[in-house]
Amino acid sequence: MNLSLTEEQELIASTAREVLAARAETAGARAVDGDPAGYSAALWKEMVELGWTGLAFPEEHGGVGGDFLDVCLLFEQLGYAQVPSPLPASVACCGMPVARFGTSGQKERWLSAIADGQVVTATPLPWDRPGEGPAATRDGDGFVLDGTATFVPFAASAENILVVARLDDDPHAFWVDASDVTLQPLETIGPGRPCHAELAGVHVPEDHALGPAAAEAISLFGAAATCAEMVGAAQRVLDMTVQYATEREQFGRAIGSFQAVQHHCANMAIDVLGSRFIAYEAIWLLSANRDAAQEVAMAKAWVSEAYERVCALGHQVHGAIGFTKEHDLHLFSEHAMTTSLAFGDADLHLDHLAADLNL
Repeated sequence: MNLSLTEEQELIASTAREVLAARAETAGARAVDGDPAGYSAALWKEMVELGWTGLAFPEEHGGVGGDFLDVCLLFEQLGYAQVPSPLPASVACCGMPVARFGTSGQKERWLSAIADGQVVTATPLPWDRPGEGPAATRDGDGFVLDGTATFVPFAASAENILVVARLDDDPHAFWVDASDVTLQPLETIGPGRPCHAELAGVHVPEDHALGPAAAEAISLFGAAATCAEMVGAAQRVLDMTVQYATEREQFGRAIGSFQAVQHHCANMAIDVLGSRFIAYEAIWLLSANRDAAQEVAMAKAWVSEAYERVCALGHQVHGAIGFTKEHDLHLFSEHAMTTSLAFGDADLHLDHLAADLNL
């Protein structure tokens, strides 16, 4: 695995950082907090015009011809700038499973729609609660879905939802029109607006169904995308903390000159670097269309806890100012709480790894 970015990838990352930094005041987590959509519609339109929504898809389906690693560079910058966006849900959780496991007709329809800016989202199975979640039954030329999917991101803005439901005890994915689903908005930490999605006798035609491989891919790509976002956010917390340590003076000298503060910053840097390596190894394997289930589980387990440690040490160095609403550090702490739980927390993934390794 070569973790060095190509010249094009460097350009993708730098351009994304510049764009998001310039829009953070109007589209960042603080700006959209309280907005029913949970993200900036104006920035979303700009992302579509920049080709971000189609970056990972082939050109014949309206994309740019990049891969999953390319778009994860965008997810990392979303985390760095703390800009909420349906981009990971639409592209990683919905687009990538269709790109890998959809039929030619499904690719033509859904990848083109996502690249054109249609907001879609997905509902992975609750792995921590086996047997729960929506269920599907066969019905003539299609299927009928019943049950409730929990914590569906950006569901209120989505035109379609890729629902994972159990069919004959195996998970399958089904495209569902959002108007056929009853949404219950949830009050959660941060600007995101997840919902519970209730399906009651929703009929899905045959050509809207994807198999078990696509259902599993939703969680794999979603977890990997979340890791990329957490890496970017952890890097930002490190950068903020180092800058603060060089500027804040106590006892007549910068606090960054004190050994204890240097140790905190060094430990943060180790966690950020380790998170980047383990996350992008999993992302690289997924981009190469190789088996990456264990690597994604290891990445999600490690990065979730490392990001929380980085935020905790950042608060230690910042002291009281880091706990005020006016300072941005609390946005990252809230983000760490939500992303560490998304697609399974560290304990869940460690349990799966232990089971795979017969430990």
